[in-house]
Amino acid sequence: MRAFARFLMLLALAFVGLQLFFVLRIACMAVWLPESTTFERSQIWQIVSHQGRLPWRQEVVELSAISPLLQRAVMASEDSAFTQHHGIWWDSLEKAWDKNAKAKALAEQRAQRRPDAKPPVVKIVGGSTITQQLAKNLLLSGERTLLRKGQEMLLTLTLETLLSKRRIMEIYLNSVEWGEGVFGAEAAAQHYFRKSAARLNAWEAARLAVMLPRPRYFEKRAQSAYLASRAETIMARMNDVTLP
Repeated sequence: MRAFARFLMLLALAFVGLQLFFVLRIACMAVWLPESTTFERSQIWQIVSHQGRLPWRQEVVELSAISPLLQRAVMASEDSAFTQHHGIWWDSLEKAWDKNAKAKALAEQRAQRRPDAKPPVVKIVGGSTITQQLAKNLLLSGERTLLRKGQEMLLTLTLETLLSKRRIMEIYLNSVEWGEGVFGAEAAAQHYFRKSAARLNAWEAARLAVMLPRPRYFEKRAQSAYLASRAETIMARMNDVTLP
């Protein structure tokens, strides 16, 4: 029993130590922009492992050097209530859970009607805010476990406590993926439109925002009808959001 109690105590100390490390890392981000994230490094490692090259395009810039149109487009596409919540948008999460539960139930019904058919793929819908996406990409692995999700929630609340909304948006737009080896708004603007992120117009900003859920997929389908249609929708919503 003593050995087990000692193990639990060491486990608790390790957890507290890890949280303190995360808090210090995030606190430093109030002064210094991170040059890379855990997600970026993992993606670069995969590319190098498979292709033997390092196509890393990224240029960290201040938020003032990123067009407000892109900021609006990203909020309209990813998190329209960014300035209203404290990191976690519970209404969005509840809707996502309900939608996923209905999709799973429908898939099970189809499988029962056609037991010999290939099991249908259930598309899981997320409800993550911009802060949650940043927390996940900044310091965590890509695992999909309850433990990792719990850690993501803690990091999200830490980000919202220690950093301003503008700083969170600044770090997010400088680190989010926009294609294979393309990270951040400046690199994306140069890669797709041959101009700086500060000079993006409304349509270009909307096109970039639409890519965010699946950037590497849409990078190969730049002329798809869906991208054009969704970009028009995002443009119509851009003025409805409030910038931090």
